Amino acid sequence: MKIDAPKIPAELPELPPIFTLCSKDEYHLGVLSDLTIEEQDASRVSFEKVHFKNVTITTSTLTMMEITDVIFESCDLSNVNLTDAFIHRSLFVNCKLMGTDFTGTRFQNVRFQRCIGDYANFRQAKFKQVVFEESSFKQADYWQSTMIKTAFDECHIDQAIFSGTKLEGVDLSSCEFSSLAVEIEDLRGCIIAPKHASSFAGLLGLVIK
Repeated sequence: MKIDAPKIPAELPELPPIFTLCSKDEYHLGVLSDLTIEEQDASRVSFEKVHFKNVTITTSTLTMMEITDVIFESCDLSNVNLTDAFIHRSLFVNCKLMGTDFTGTRFQNVRFQRCIGDYANFRQAKFKQVVFEESSFKQADYWQSTMIKTAFDECHIDQAIFSGTKLEGVDLSSCEFSSLAVEIEDLRGCIIAPKHASSFAGLLGLVIK
């Protein structure tokens, strides 16, 4: 599946360190590196053509963020509230997203690569052309989300919640899991490996001997 990569220049200037984020702040064309941002409460902050390197955001609520053509590299956004964001043409690589709240977020042309996002919250999110690759999203919550051209490639997704999410065309065949929370009607057209069949036997009322 083709994912549009971030349209970001190969060389970017270093941006001044950010310690305070205010609502409707805008940041463009630069690198933010080796930085900790903590205890922030803001909405509609915009980042465009920004490369985050080794940035940690903690104990913060940053709702309705607009993120376009952005790379997050070796960043830690664990437990940050990023609800109702718009994330477009962006890459998360080697990031920690444990417990991050993406409820209601729209993802388009986004790749998660080698990330740890266990317990992340994607409830009622919208995914279009999104790839989760070589990542761990155990017990992540995708309740009532929308997935269009979405793929999970060699991910650990054990006990992830997909209830109310149509998985038609979603390929889970290379993933590792022993169980998922999902409704039988949502599995129609989902692609799994033979080894996963027993995980869904209970939904069909089957007993495997």
